[in-house]
Amino acid sequence: MSVISVKFNVAQLLKSTVGASRQYEFNDDIAGIDPELEIVKPLKGKVRFLRIGDGILVTGRLQTEVRVNCRRCLEPFDVSVSFKLEEQFRPSIDVSTGAPIRLEDGEDVTARIDPHHMLDLTEVVRQNLLLALPLSPLCNVLCHGLCPSCGANRNHETCTCQTEEGDPRLDALRQLL
Repeated sequence: MSVISVKFNVAQLLKSTVGASRQYEFNDDIAGIDPELEIVKPLKGKVRFLRIGDGILVTGRLQTEVRVNCRRCLEPFDVSVSFKLEEQFRPSIDVSTGAPIRLEDGEDVTARIDPHHMLDLTEVVRQNLLLALPLSPLCNVLCHGLCPSCGANRNHETCTCQTEEGDPRLDALRQLL
C-alpha cells in the first residue's frame, strides 16, 4: 500500500500578513493512512488555513466512511465518520531569513511546517479520524450477536443451544425484573 500524504505548500501564506487565509476542498482517497483502518470512501470536506502570529491555524470539517466490525456479531459494516480539525502549525524555519526556529517544550513535531514550507495534515487527519470512530460500533440496534455457546450469528441463523439460567442465588433479583 502506498504512503498517503496530505501536504500543502504554505510559503506564500507564511509571507502574508496575519489574518490572510486560504481554503481547500478535500475529495481524496486516504485508504492507506493507517494500516488498522479500512477506509471505504474518499475523505471529503473543506479546510481553512489562517495566518496567525506564529504560524498557521488549520480548521475544517471532514468526513469519510470506514469499515468496522460490529461489537455483537463481529460482522463488518461501514460507518460514516465526520470530524472537525483545529490545529495550529508552526514553521520549522523562518520563511524570510531561512533561520531555523527551535521546537518549544511540549510542542508536537507533527504540528510543524517542514523546511520546504510544506504543511502535512496526514497525521492530524489520521489521529482525528481514529478519535471520531465509534467506541462500540453496532451494525444495527436490533443486532442479536453471537451465541455464547456455539458461536452462531443469531442474526442469520437460530441455534438450539440451551441458555444458561445463571447463578440460582440471584433468583430473587431476577424476579424483581
